[in-house]
Amino acid sequence: MSTPTSRIFSARDLEFMLFEWLDVEQLSQRPRFAEHDRESYDALLALCEQLATEHFAPHYRKSDTEEPAFDGEKVRLIPEIEAALAKFAQADLMGLTLDEEVGGLQLPHVVASACMAWFTAANIGTAAYSFLTVANAGLLLAHGTPEQVERFVQPMLEGRFFGTMTLSEPHAGSSLGDVITRAVPADDGTHRIFGSKMWISGGDHEMGDNIVHLVLAKLPDAPPGTRGISLFIVPKWLVADDGSIGERNDVALAGINHKLGSRGTVNTAPVFGGGAFTPGGAAGAVGYLVGEPHKGLSYMFHMMNAARLGVGMSATTTAYTAYLKSLDYARGRPQGRPLTDADPTAPQVPIIEHADVRRMLLAQKSYVEGALALNLYCSRLLDQQATAEDDAERLATGQLLDVLTPIAKSWPSQWGQESNSLAIQVLGGSGYTRDYDVEAHWRDQRLNPIHEGTHGIQALDLLGRKVLGGGGAAMLALAGRMEETVGRATELGGEPAAYAVALKAMVDRLGEVTLGLAALGDPEKVMANATVYLEAAGHVVIAWMWLEQLVAVGEKAGDFYDGKRAAARYFFRWELPKVAPMLDLLASADTTTLEMRADWF
Repeated sequence: MSTPTSRIFSARDLEFMLFEWLDVEQLSQRPRFAEHDRESYDALLALCEQLATEHFAPHYRKSDTEEPAFDGEKVRLIPEIEAALAKFAQADLMGLTLDEEVGGLQLPHVVASACMAWFTAANIGTAAYSFLTVANAGLLLAHGTPEQVERFVQPMLEGRFFGTMTLSEPHAGSSLGDVITRAVPADDGTHRIFGSKMWISGGDHEMGDNIVHLVLAKLPDAPPGTRGISLFIVPKWLVADDGSIGERNDVALAGINHKLGSRGTVNTAPVFGGGAFTPGGAAGAVGYLVGEPHKGLSYMFHMMNAARLGVGMSATTTAYTAYLKSLDYARGRPQGRPLTDADPTAPQVPIIEHADVRRMLLAQKSYVEGALALNLYCSRLLDQQATAEDDAERLATGQLLDVLTPIAKSWPSQWGQESNSLAIQVLGGSGYTRDYDVEAHWRDQRLNPIHEGTHGIQALDLLGRKVLGGGGAAMLALAGRMEETVGRATELGGEPAAYAVALKAMVDRLGEVTLGLAALGDPEKVMANATVYLEAAGHVVIAWMWLEQLVAVGEKAGDFYDGKRAAARYFFRWELPKVAPMLDLLASADTTTLEMRADWF
């Protein structure tokens, strides 16, 4: 482990969460992770910190100011991006959690998440290319044929090919049931793909040898809606049986999107089968069906659920690095004097000595460390689910993970934005200039409540599918886990016991409100205020994460542990009380938004 002076991320906080709280070493007792131990975990974490610090962070500002450019034929990126990604692949980081038989390390997800957090904190725009590729490869390993794995996955894991997730279309956005991209069967067993997509990250560039697009499209006999979506591999360049690169596939760009933030990741509007290229002399882009027809969306959710947890971690790390940079600034920026010092000639003090600055820093600390705890907790659930000893454990763990996923995606995205805003505020006028990174991190953060399912979509998923759709069983399971923590905190006495009482009261109230919503019977009324439900439940969950950390801290002494206690105190005293009026609103079944008419705006 490194010294705790990095302005990218906190190795000490990761050490605490992984080994003092989540007891990750215990996972090594499970056969899948038996080759790993604390020494190997520490070595990987140190390697990731080094690579992120030396190869990702240095070009962060350059990748923001010199964003990707499209000249009508090729997309140009700054060369530092490809160089950093080459270092990432050379370190064998593409397959951290994958099976050994495909060249992976079979690392626990929770440790891999901690490793990858260094890269999203250092430079989310560059890290996104490798993360999309890893997710693409993971989907094909789960649902592709051995031939598809050999032809497309192995080169991705070696860092030679890149991957994308190609879902949205200009007219449909998140409404995937309305996609109109067509897949026409060809005589050779492949398909010809025709259609336009939008908002495709990493959709074109000159890095590596190829780009493997995973494309949602509909076959001629497809049923309507989401039940008619199939998934296809559509490479930018065709790949011969011997693995060599063949002719250009009919995949072209209509243009690229110029974004508010996260500019290093090119975002594209690709066209499939538009006639720019005609592989084999026939119209259309060559595509290869993944799995069975009409099951593409279920396969893509294999990638999307992992991506949603990844967005939550990216939101956390984007806020975390901004917090550390504002903290560093506050410690070194002299301005003003203590309120009790009336001598105008006295030396100025660092702004961290002012109570309101400490308030803003403490709020950031409570948000980013609470969110990181949730991210890592969910990753550990993935490990428990994957290595469960029986169906009962697998079902229970999966149920808990399902209900936490929309919160783990959306809460860090929403409150990470607030944290980033506070980081700018700490710097004052300097924070509003491009001389400091915090304004760029704020712009990067704004994407996270939007992509991989907007804030509102996550709210509908949580309340409609995960809570009410399962008859409340998932929420009961979550409440049961929280009450276990309450019991352990109560035994400790003192502040943990007091916070346990506060959390238990809010959990009970959330349960009452949930039952009240279920009893309404009118889907429109139930779901009208789903976003409020997501935000209320999210704050309760983060309070739970803080109580979990307090229990792990126990009576340990030192500045680090005192900082944990102070952040937990802040969250329980300043943040958890915000839930009460949200639950009151939900309990009232308010219909203001339903009653509003478009003509009244």
